[in-house]
Amino acid sequence: MPETVFDLPDADATGRLGAAIATLLGRGETVLLYGPLGMGKSTLARGLIRALTRPDEDVPSPTFTLVQFYEGEPPVAHFDLYRLTRPEEASEIGLDEALDEGCAVIEWPERLGDDPAAWLGPDRLSVTLAEAGGGRRATVSGAGAWESKVMDLHV
Repeated sequence: MPETVFDLPDADATGRLGAAIATLLGRGETVLLYGPLGMGKSTLARGLIRALTRPDEDVPSPTFTLVQFYEGEPPVAHFDLYRLTRPEEASEIGLDEALDEGCAVIEWPERLGDDPAAWLGPDRLSVTLAEAGGGRRATVSGAGAWESKVMDLHV
């Protein structure tokens, strides 16, 4: 899988990466956000969602609700799977329907088990966020349609 690395010096840069991803995101596609607590997964998701909806969209972290749905083009569902205890719970909270109707941004996709691809369509972008100096580093790789789209990402 092609891989690109972005240095993100602050939260604004993380949000801009989310917005850049949004410009390439299509129906049935998934953005998987990996990284420990506090790395900026929700900040990246917020930038992406606001780019698909409107700049002042209220985008809370779905830590307790597990999923938030937004009307955008395409419609987007923001999942936080941190609190799941079984991968099957993803179906119970609407992951399948979200991908049928639009796209999904998923925080903590590792909660889907050893093979998240088994739950998702073929077109996936994986973003791994890690500390880098005083900011963050995003390592981005794509599967399916995202194999070529990764090279079109610019922040």
